[in-house]
Amino acid sequence: MSRLDSFISRMQSQRAVLNHIKDTSMVAADGVILEIGLGNGRTYDHIRELFPTNRIIAFDRAVGSHPHSTPPEADLVLGDIRETIRQFAGKDVAFAHADIGTAYPERDAQTLTWLPQSVAAALVSGGIAASGLPLDHSALEPLPLPAGAEPGRTYFYRKR
Repeated sequence: MSRLDSFISRMQSQRAVLNHIKDTSMVAADGVILEIGLGNGRTYDHIRELFPTNRIIAFDRAVGSHPHSTPPEADLVLGDIRETIRQFAGKDVAFAHADIGTAYPERDAQTLTWLPQSVAAALVSGGIAASGLPLDHSALEPLPLPAGAEPGRTYFYRKR
């Protein structure tokens, strides 16, 4: 599969999961959402459209998003995500979306030493997580992927 086809497959899978979360009312209208990895802001913009009443807090090392897809300063957390996300442990987050995989196995292995624990610590019981990397953690129950999401492209969980 070409890198372009791989990217398209990943984005289609991501969109299918995000739309499923919205369509099945898995996130309360007043629940806090974490967007872990703002990047250029495409997914943030989609999440904002799907959940217009929710506070969405985005994390990244630095702002690299399109101005239209950049959160307000109060909802933007900059710095090393491994460090900055710790402040959300125990904050009863309703939904966490993480798209910080790199396709470099050694880098992703480093991320996986802290990301699953950080997501599990932030979520309220029953909270939802979606990620481009597997979040293997005893507190996170894998959920079946909806139609249109390709296994291995995105991962989907509920906190026990």
